[in-house]
Amino acid sequence: MDIQGILTYFGNVGYIGIFIISFLGSILIFIPVPYFPILITSALNKELDPNMIALSATIGAVLAKSSIFIASYYGRNLLSKKTKSKILPLQNFLAKYGGLAAFIAALLPVPDDLVYIPLGIAKYSIKKFVLFTFFGKLLYGLIIVWGAVILGRPVMEQILLFSNANNQFTVILIAGLTIGLLILILFFTFKVDWTKIIGKWFPWALDNDFDEKHKNKK
Repeated sequence: MDIQGILTYFGNVGYIGIFIISFLGSILIFIPVPYFPILITSALNKELDPNMIALSATIGAVLAKSSIFIASYYGRNLLSKKTKSKILPLQNFLAKYGGLAAFIAALLPVPDDLVYIPLGIAKYSIKKFVLFTFFGKLLYGLIIVWGAVILGRPVMEQILLFSNANNQFTVILIAGLTIGLLILILFFTFKVDWTKIIGKWFPWALDNDFDEKHKNKK
């Protein structure tokens, strides 16, 4: 399908279509399917509101990422008591600073599952995860949508042409790198003794009751 066909198709899917495509593009782990093309093409349709485009895409993406996060959150129950004990300092550390990581991962065009899966395993607050991820994805969407509106069709067509021309190679490359990095991250998450690393600089993270105390302050 050429650029004109893409513009015509995506321009007619409406807000529900934007939501569905954003969800499907975000639910696939390891296989990066960026949904920014639909943001760009939909933004060029003057019948659609730019803010609603960004909001529809955000809701779809956050719902998908929250599903991955929750699966990781409850998948933690499969870990042994020894492993849970070793990652407790990391869990406490992320309970305090995980929101920033979730927001940055949502805002930047990077494989965000590298951040979201460890956050889930570390039992970061589900409500906070949804909140920070929502605002990060929304800002990301608004930047792309309004960028498309301001720059206009000629510039955006060139961006889409470049993206399509390099799409297959890019997907394979990023998928491979993402799998490799996630394996490394999970390996260090489970195998490293975080009491020695985090405890040296953040002794409060060694408190076994920190997570409960942290919740009680809210």
